[in-house]
Amino acid sequence: MKSIRQLALLAALLGCQAYADEEPKKEAEQPQAPAVAEEKPAPAGGHVFAWGFMDWEKMQTRGGTTQGTEVTLFTGSKESWKRLHQPGLDKFEQDRRAILALAGNYRVSFDFTETAGLAENFKPTRPYFSWGTENVTTLEDRGGFISLQHSLVMYFKNEKGEMEGPHVMKHWREDWTYQDPEMQVFQGDLTWKKVPTESPAGKWTQAVFQVDDSPRYESSGKWSHDGGLSMWRSDLRQRPLPRREFSIRKDYNVQQGTDEITLTPNGWVHVQSNRKLQINPDGSRQYVGQEIGVDRYEEIISPDLATPFNAYWVKTNGYWKDVRETWDKVLRERDSFSMKDTYDGKQLFMIHFEHAEEIEQAEKPDPTGDLKHAQETIRSFLN
Repeated sequence: MKSIRQLALLAALLGCQAYADEEPKKEAEQPQAPAVAEEKPAPAGGHVFAWGFMDWEKMQTRGGTTQGTEVTLFTGSKESWKRLHQPGLDKFEQDRRAILALAGNYRVSFDFTETAGLAENFKPTRPYFSWGTENVTTLEDRGGFISLQHSLVMYFKNEKGEMEGPHVMKHWREDWTYQDPEMQVFQGDLTWKKVPTESPAGKWTQAVFQVDDSPRYESSGKWSHDGGLSMWRSDLRQRPLPRREFSIRKDYNVQQGTDEITLTPNGWVHVQSNRKLQINPDGSRQYVGQEIGVDRYEEIISPDLATPFNAYWVKTNGYWKDVRETWDKVLRERDSFSMKDTYDGKQLFMIHFEHAEEIEQAEKPDPTGDLKHAQETIRSFLN
């Protein structure tokens, strides 16, 4: 049985791959492997989205294998959906309510398919699929600024088929800012640069942060509300590779693309259209392919996710607040920054999660050294 710390580290490693026990890296899954084109009918056993003539068995999804608990889906319309569609709202308030409606308790699925490759004799990697159960909580709502914390709350079946959990792991965070004048844009190679937001009037930026609250990527876009459809569509953005890619790909270092977030009566859907881009030290650029992804958030009524998250957050939120405020100061003061992948043999999330676990397990936590620990840890990873 994994300890809570081990599960936390697993969740951090997997990024958005909630229940994924990632398969070992295989040479057969390396991209750009030469392949001889072969004409044959689609297999009777199934059809692979976007690759109708591929061998079905060779395109089975990779990703999560751990067994989780059964869930009960919410039926009907969430209260946040009803509030979003109240008559007489101005555009700004509609936008705000759409963002606040992202909070909830969800079964989340992550589904990605490579749609094109630019190398000769390109062979697509296997599609990716994983899922998990996730709580999304509103941390702050200051009108034109809304912060949402994602946390995995997971129940596992052990080898005997017995259910274990809940195990709570802090996941990623998203901060929404109205008419934000500048953004942190990922440049590749663990480097970010502050750039002006293009035509910020009426736009919201979505800044996404890693499990350790370090910056991941940021993009801007407008919400639209028409005929019951509330959707946010981003401008072009750049982001680091997720684990599902960097664990098997070495031929590119930036995902460039757009995001669409669409509200539904019982949740929301995030659609990604990603280009795979190599940015070299001399500034030259080479696209190697593209993919499409669908992340689906469906509200559940069981198992209970909110109570376990709240119990964890009551104990550890003080430290994570120190971490967030330390990063806020870094982002205000620096026009650009780059990070080390490891320090003293550890990754950043490991040090933060170890300290948070100590706080969680202490009978009488002493917060006096938390801010210093957060500052020294982050400083150690900045170049």
